[in-house]
Amino acid sequence: MKIRTLFTILFVIILFTDCTRSRRLRETSIPSAQTERTEPVANSRSVRHGKTIVKMRKLGGVYHVPCKINGTEMEFIFDTGASDITMSLTEALFLYKQGKLTDDDFIGTQQYQIADGSIHEGAVVILRKVQIGSWELDNVQASIVDNMEAPLLLGQSALAKFGKISIDYNKNEIIFE
Repeated sequence: MKIRTLFTILFVIILFTDCTRSRRLRETSIPSAQTERTEPVANSRSVRHGKTIVKMRKLGGVYHVPCKINGTEMEFIFDTGASDITMSLTEALFLYKQGKLTDDDFIGTQQYQIADGSIHEGAVVILRKVQIGSWELDNVQASIVDNMEAPLLLGQSALAKFGKISIDYNKNEIIFE
């Protein structure tokens, strides 16, 4: 099945199920077993430009970190418990329409578990460039969750590539070394 067809089917199913839900549950993506992968995950590379200090924004008890995904500025929740960078279908469609995600970036699907324990299927993509401060990561795996309003999560698929990370909660700063 072509990725575009899979993406379209996923979008229609999500749109229908999201419209019929009473209120959305606060979801955290925790990817589990891979169900389909059309090609191996691309090699990732990080370009480091020394110590980087990034100002975080605290909102409702969670910390938000500014990032650029394939050149587009976005704000992610700093989430060490998420396995991947995750984004909602809304953000994925925005990036797709802007040409920042292409058919070639979609590499398959996977099962993931949300906070209420239920299992859902989502698309797996490779983000060509993730930039946080002066750090650039190439070819980072991300998950697109089947919810139009799911938060953007900065998870381990990116965080593990930084090596040493420290947080200064007094200054609301995250330090990448």
